Amino acid sequence: MIDDSAQYRPTTPSSRPPAAAPDAAFREQEPPQPTASAASAPALAPAPFIPGRSASGGSTVVALGGGHGLYACLSALRRVTDRLTAVVTVADDGGSSGRIRRELAVLPPGDLRMALAALCGDDEWGRTWARALQHRFAGDGQLAGHALGNLLIVALWEQLDDPVGALDLVGRLLGAQGRVLPMSAVPLEIEATVRGADPEHPDAIKTVRGQHALAKTPGEVLAVRLLPENPPAVREAVAAIHEADWAILGPGSWFTSVLPHLLVPQLAEALTSTRARRMVVLNLVPQEGETDGYTPADHLEVLAAHAPALRLDAVVVDPTSIRGAEEARQLTKAAAALGAQVHTAAVAADGDLPYHDPHRLAEALRPLLA
Repeated sequence: MIDDSAQYRPTTPSSRPPAAAPDAAFREQEPPQPTASAASAPALAPAPFIPGRSASGGSTVVALGGGHGLYACLSALRRVTDRLTAVVTVADDGGSSGRIRRELAVLPPGDLRMALAALCGDDEWGRTWARALQHRFAGDGQLAGHALGNLLIVALWEQLDDPVGALDLVGRLLGAQGRVLPMSAVPLEIEATVRGADPEHPDAIKTVRGQHALAKTPGEVLAVRLLPENPPAVREAVAAIHEADWAILGPGSWFTSVLPHLLVPQLAEALTSTRARRMVVLNLVPQEGETDGYTPADHLEVLAAHAPALRLDAVVVDPTSIRGAEEARQLTKAAAALGAQVHTAAVAADGDLPYHDPHRLAEALRPLLA
């Protein structure tokens, strides 16, 4: 059982200084009309891998997350395997996605768009479509700020009335090297219990609703919940977890991109009962607001608190994320409590901002997934 209402406080969150660059770990660099029907959709490009089909090589992998963290993970994984499925959070309520979900009552498309862009190939076709999907309209009119890919996805949702089929069709258009699925077929909201959201009352407990609001709220996140409660999972996502060789959580915003998968009962059950091995890729730095002051071990303890039945096999961490021998000891202990071994690998990109380098992350994942 997942206790998504219980409060959790890491043992030593104040032992680390705040992140040097707000949200930097989660701003992974993005790549610089006939009526359609499911029956008449043209064959535009090779179809993405769908569980149950044969593929040319690599382990079957399902990656769960959202936003820039999932983008980084998929950008690495597509270099390792062509048997890849992304299961994406659907709780975004800010920016273009928020405007679209409020106006049209559909799933927020932004994180799904980013996942599709990450799966585009490195050839001219893939690079062109990745840029097109991520393109945002300028100006101050009604289109300003909208991403082209968001509009394309929603247009196909309206025409096909099939969220999964529409995403598969976009994947075929892009020649995506994998499949992208929403974790639920209903738009979700995140609600969090936060201590110290008001700096003038640091011990006060407050409820914060909405992913966008939570990302901007100071204080310590104690617990998160999904609204509506116990949402249904997309059946294809559940099947992908059961048919995978590896299931990977992270990196990404811990409370708004990673944990929500464990709050969907059918996904949580699949993650605990699957034959697949399970891996966590840890963030490079704590995220200001959500995980301020967290150690790598704290991130794992949060997972355990929200999903006590979850077991892991591997934890991947960059050595620069571990500050000293005591943090290393704590991480080894927290991983062992979940059944996992810690694998240290240099996966950070060069430069001052903490980005995951897709090539380095791919090389770190390759031997583990073999």
